[in-house]
Amino acid sequence: MYGDPDGYDAYADDDRPLSGRQVALIDLLDRLLSGGVVLTGDLVLSVADIDLVRVSLRAVIVAVREQMDEQWALDLPARTPLEGGGADDSPGPPV
Repeated sequence: MYGDPDGYDAYADDDRPLSGRQVALIDLLDRLLSGGVVLTGDLVLSVADIDLVRVSLRAVIVAVREQMDEQWALDLPARTPLEGGGADDSPGPPV
């Protein structure tokens, strides 16, 4: 089932094929990221039917949820400011 956790699904009322209707880019991205997308491809550079370079491309794209399960939550230590470090401090004269 596609849709967000609030129960809103922009595609629930429309049974037409995707090519027969207008879809906003944000709705398309929301639908793709809610379920995840796997992109694969191969790129081959060849000269005179001799393969010179072959590159396999694989990407998994999913939405990152703000609320994670307890088992996946990270306990990060508190960060302390660097001594004398600031955005406007110059590195000083060269040595």
